[in-house]
Amino acid sequence: MLSSFVGVAILLLATFLSVAPAFSADPAYVLGPGDKVRITVFGQEDLSGEFDVDAAGMLSLPLIQAVPAQGLTPQQVEKEIATKLEPDFLRNPRVNVEVLTYRPFYIYGEVLKPGGYPYVNEMTVHNAIALAGGFTYRARTSYVIIRRTKDGKVTEEEAKLDAKVAPGDVIEVRERYF
Repeated sequence: MLSSFVGVAILLLATFLSVAPAFSADPAYVLGPGDKVRITVFGQEDLSGEFDVDAAGMLSLPLIQAVPAQGLTPQQVEKEIATKLEPDFLRNPRVNVEVLTYRPFYIYGEVLKPGGYPYVNEMTVHNAIALAGGFTYRARTSYVIIRRTKDGKVTEEEAKLDAKVAPGDVIEVRERYF
């Protein structure tokens, strides 16, 4: 009986460890409107908390007010906050910025429930379509169109169902002709 319990426990642990974390720290990820971050200023609970990147791409923080975040990595935002805190408020501030929730992606066209959905790390187009209720009977199922903004420019590309989705992507499922 004990050996079967240990076997089940090992199976559950292996299953738990094989599941990818919902949000991993991607050092190349750049922040944008709709992202939610946790900012920790070590030793300063009043300056720490959870903040949203607003529509203008800014974070509104206690004491230092608006801090630009759009187009910056969390590490760059850490340096920006530390720079603003150091001269007038703190000596050698240590700041950590962690992404809590990524901005949503959007899907429309020939899916049952078009709209915006929360991004999950390592998401594929196939997962996004499943979240949107699946294809309609008229959908082109071989590829989709993905629009994404990078460095201020919008790109459009055809993508297979196993392509990775990024936060803020717009996925279009087109209608098939026959």
